[in-house]
Amino acid sequence: MPYRALCRAYGSAMNYTEFVPAEALLGRRNPMWRRLDFKKGQEMPMVFQIFGNDAQKILRAAQRIEALGPDIIDINMGCSTRKVSGRGAGVGMMLQPDLVAETFNLLTKHLSVPVTGKIRLGWDDAQRNYLAIARIMEENGAALIALHGRTKEQKYNFGADWDAIAALKQAVNVPVVGNGDVRTPADIEAMKAHTGCDAVMVGRAAVGNPWIFSRQERARLTFSEIAVTIRLHLQEMVDYYGNPHGLILFRKHLRRYFSGYSAKPFLQKLLVTEDLAVFEDLLQQTEVFLADAETLPMVS
Repeated sequence: MPYRALCRAYGSAMNYTEFVPAEALLGRRNPMWRRLDFKKGQEMPMVFQIFGNDAQKILRAAQRIEALGPDIIDINMGCSTRKVSGRGAGVGMMLQPDLVAETFNLLTKHLSVPVTGKIRLGWDDAQRNYLAIARIMEENGAALIALHGRTKEQKYNFGADWDAIAALKQAVNVPVVGNGDVRTPADIEAMKAHTGCDAVMVGRAAVGNPWIFSRQERARLTFSEIAVTIRLHLQEMVDYYGNPHGLILFRKHLRRYFSGYSAKPFLQKLLVTEDLAVFEDLLQQTEVFLADAETLPMVS
């Protein structure tokens, strides 16, 4: 939630929660429910994303979380990890057209919010059934379809197939969201122009780079500008997780913010401190050290 809030401040148009297994939402409250936290009034529209391999369980889970106020409930049919897809959930659902039909039919009949889904091209190159699955989704009430232009077997390797996203846009009448290989503001416009998609989904490329949502090139920012965002992000983390836990969790983001800058001694110290005052002092020292960063060559 803290990073989503930051991305929204920088211009993201719609946010998704982390995906949650339907089964975790059927019993007593547990840590998985926290994945559905969001900033009401600030993160709208807000999409709750769930996954599973049983249509009735997915429905019951969706009915329980609908009361929390999502604008949309999304079914993840794109996760390629073995522990999800191997049990027929995530992209594993794409091998079960009847389950896809049953799930969307049930949800659209019993929920008052739109139901959407995210898919991949298919399980592998021999089973690229994304068009067939998309039609099933649309016929059973899906309000939007997001497509990651890779198969399950490709994971995040090889280039995303933007031609497939274009083909999907031509095949269905609901909005299509394109996903895959969007790393810069120019990529956003290129995907829209190439595919005709209605929106562009940015995932991994947004980590350490919320400026992509405001169409700013990260490489053109000074470190002082990046430091402003570091402080905003850290404050969101501390407000949500508490101190020092929020600061400790923030470390995984800090490396990405420092990407491209030769400030390893400062980064090493920042990554071990658990004191906010010490962190701020070190960050200010880094800014002084990199005061002329805009004139220095970026390094990989």
